[in-house]
Amino acid sequence: MSETIHTEHHDEHAEHDTMTKKRIWNVFFILLGITVVEFIIALWLVPQHHIPVTAANPIYIVLTLFKAFFIVAYFMHLKFERIGLVFAIIVPVLFIIGLILVLTNESHHWIDLRM
Repeated sequence: MSETIHTEHHDEHAEHDTMTKKRIWNVFFILLGITVVEFIIALWLVPQHHIPVTAANPIYIVLTLFKAFFIVAYFMHLKFERIGLVFAIIVPVLFIIGLILVLTNESHHWIDLRM
């Protein structure tokens, strides 16, 4: 009877067996590297006028999206989930990003009308 319980318990966690300590540390150092790049841009490149703010902001957004991908994929275990669940999360996020872009564009139109 104890073998049956042990086998069921092992099968229950089999999908998360691919998340090892080595992989966790690799993701940690990737996130740390991206954060260091963001700090270098924010605290050295932009104040010293090596990169204009208009170029730094899209870089921040892209780097933040990379960090969000790693956090969601590895620490929330979505990389190991079924594709239906992944699409259930990714598709609404893409629509929200599109909505933000459209509303940002529309806000510039309203600002131009006032001037």
